[in-house]
Amino acid sequence: QIQLHESGGGSVQAGGSLRLSCTASGITASTKCMGWFRQAPGKGREGVAIIHIGVGSEYYAESVKRRFTISQDYAKNTVYLQMSNVKPEDSAMYYCAAGGDRCGLLLHPAHFSALDAWGQGTLVTVSS
Repeated sequence: QIQLHESGGGSVQAGGSLRLSCTASGITASTKCMGWFRQAPGKGREGVAIIHIGVGSEYYAESVKRRFTISQDYAKNTVYLQMSNVKPEDSAMYYCAAGGDRCGLLLHPAHFSALDAWGQGTLVTVSS
């Protein structure tokens, strides 16, 4: 059973930076993808960034390209999301998730059912 624990959320001013961490346990060789998702109040959950575990291929939502970077520490079973030049519209609960094998598709809500596990979330608040 995969378990995910996020950390690193908090409050930051627009234009600032923040790094989120997601540490996983129970990951097996069949788990190909890990990524970050977010949900703002009153809105649906959206994919932010996905990484293909081990291979390192990265996939980003258009709204965060060139501002956010996803990375992994394979030995620590940890995935990071470096958030730079944040904007108030980045404010949301950020969730880590793992599963699936077509990582690029996991950015799209129609494919969220392929994910096997979700973390509890970490809150990011960006003030203007």
